[in-house]
Amino acid sequence: MVEMIYAGKAKQMWSTEDPEILRVVYLDQATALNGKKKDQIKGKGQINNEISSLIFTYLNQQKIPTHFIKRLSTTEELVKKVEIIPLEMVTRNLSAGHFASRYGVKEGIRFIQPVEETYYKSDELDDPFINESQIAALNLVSSKDLLTMWQISRRVNELLSELFLQINLQLVDYKLEFGRLSDGTVILADEFSPDNCRLWDLQTNRHMDKDVYRRDLGELTPVYEEVLHRLQTVLNKEEQ
Repeated sequence: MVEMIYAGKAKQMWSTEDPEILRVVYLDQATALNGKKKDQIKGKGQINNEISSLIFTYLNQQKIPTHFIKRLSTTEELVKKVEIIPLEMVTRNLSAGHFASRYGVKEGIRFIQPVEETYYKSDELDDPFINESQIAALNLVSSKDLLTMWQISRRVNELLSELFLQINLQLVDYKLEFGRLSDGTVILADEFSPDNCRLWDLQTNRHMDKDVYRRDLGELTPVYEEVLHRLQTVLNKEEQ
């Protein structure tokens, strides 16, 4: 029987006739501060679905192992069923957000090498920072699989930094999540959209991500639509 098996802040996960495949439904909901700020924004689900589908299709083509199978409709996609690993892998190319406030530095400082941070995925605990020994103590993932996750994250950073530069956007930072297939293989999961990364326009430094919503900088939908349009001009051209 087809049923909803998970309802998150911005997506729902539904079972399908195939026990190894799930249907994802993107919602018209924006959240920030671990759900403390929440609003319905018409059209957001469709735009996020289209952006994430484009990005994951590109990553699949570049031999990155992901859960993404295909976009099913304007707000739906099919993905491989995984057991989500409760870690958020954050990569920072420039100082921004919590990093800037935590260490008292201005935003926009380019790092000599990307900063890598890991957080325990828990809204109830406000996603606390977690190090490798704490991960081992909680038995969240093996050291081998953790290394695999970082290796994939680093390759994603190379690929997407270059991709966004082609459309005059700076990939400032981003969050990735991973899951295990039924055979234990670790692959990239969740989504990649302006909801879980920071993008700045190269010419104007304008925010082109969820900071527009977090910081009340304007309407979110037109910003996301602009990111989608820029991606389409490059990625759709590559498919021709």
